[in-house]
Amino acid sequence: MASRGNAIARATFESRVPPFYYRPSASDCQLLREQWIRAKYERQEFAHPERQEPYSAGYREGFLWKRGRDNGQFLSRKFVLTEREGALKYFNRSDAKEPKAVMKIEHLNATFQPAKIGHPHGLQVTYLKDNSTRNIFVYHEDGKEMVDWFNALRAARFHYLQVAFPGASDADLVPKLSRNYLQEGYMEKTGPKQTEGFRKRWFTMDDRRLMYFKDPLAGAAAPCSTPVPPRTPSPAGKSSSAAERAATRCWPGSRRPPRATTGHTGSPLSRQSAGFCWPARRSRSSGRGWRRSGRWWTGPCCPKSTQWKPTSSTSPSTRRSRRPEDSGLPRRGCRRPRLTGPELQP
Repeated sequence: MASRGNAIARATFESRVPPFYYRPSASDCQLLREQWIRAKYERQEFAHPERQEPYSAGYREGFLWKRGRDNGQFLSRKFVLTEREGALKYFNRSDAKEPKAVMKIEHLNATFQPAKIGHPHGLQVTYLKDNSTRNIFVYHEDGKEMVDWFNALRAARFHYLQVAFPGASDADLVPKLSRNYLQEGYMEKTGPKQTEGFRKRWFTMDDRRLMYFKDPLAGAAAPCSTPVPPRTPSPAGKSSSAAERAATRCWPGSRRPPRATTGHTGSPLSRQSAGFCWPARRSRSSGRGWRRSGRWWTGPCCPKSTQWKPTSSTSPSTRRSRRPEDSGLPRRGCRRPRLTGPELQP
């Protein structure tokens, strides 16, 4: 240190650090910080590029301890990373011809989770399968081997992004190689029905996706895990009731909507208060209450320009005047695709 100083020493020991190699910070786990120091000074990998072959060759094969989905036990599994195929595969047996799972590098993320997995070298690998988020939890007894696997995954993603975005610089691609979760923890979640109680679930905030799992080591996210929609505040002077905050159900305009779950299930007002869509054209029929006419529906699932906002209490005179000709609604009604997740009532 006295003869060289920080600038000269760094120029020597970090002269050839690959752009995909993860540079740990003070908030990272001990394994990443320790292996960075050993690779930099002890093995001098960044001064001799030939020593970087374990994670920069584009192909890696080895055995990792993987947590089982059913019994929760860690079993030795064969893993193969091929940059040419752009996939990470693992096999149940070393002599198996077909892989148990194929994880595309395009949608793959790896992050160290020693506290969650219960091992100082624990790594969580997240990928997509059939538009569903899946997790596998692995570790290796040798810390260097585990960090080499981690950087090999980053190298494969780096080369994939270079091909996908040829005009992007290395500084733009490095933040997309792997990412840590913004927030994780337990929250109480209720079911879609009001009669269901709250249950403890593990929630994860990953970029702009809010997902929940049955437990921290669950292999798959819940089916209804969707990107978080932007919240729209209630109109001035109006309070949003619990029924109006309920999830909105949408359907094509030519199909009859399901009955509301609150109030008088057959009345149009109950559908308004429950947050459902309702018919835009109605006429009064003596003795039989309200009668639907036409196939035009409106409600929270319609575009904002043509949306007829629900109210919890509406006088009969106001109800009779809300026809498409009076409210500015289109005569052909709105048609929106069926939503797969909850959406807040504006």
